[in-house]
Amino acid sequence: MTLSEFKLSLKEQQPPQVAVLLQALWYDAKGDWEKAHNLAQDVHTADGSWIHAYLHRKEGDTGNAQYWYYRANRKMPKQTLEEEWEFIAGELLNS
Repeated sequence: MTLSEFKLSLKEQQPPQVAVLLQALWYDAKGDWEKAHNLAQDVHTADGSWIHAYLHRKEGDTGNAQYWYYRANRKMPKQTLEEEWEFIAGELLNS
């Protein structure tokens, strides 16, 4: 699935058949932060920590976000939340 196809799937009622972390991003883009957070926090990998960090950054909880970026071995980005969402989705779709 390409990033464009993934973004088009946001018109649907259910996420496409993708990995759980991409489902978390899908739910986030649909406005369901809670569902996205619940999915991401249960994935104990660097990518799971990355999405968890992004979600806390979006929430406005900078301290918590910094902790999760550290766990993901990443720095808090200076890009917009929308740009980060696209970057993460693209990375996960290409892995």
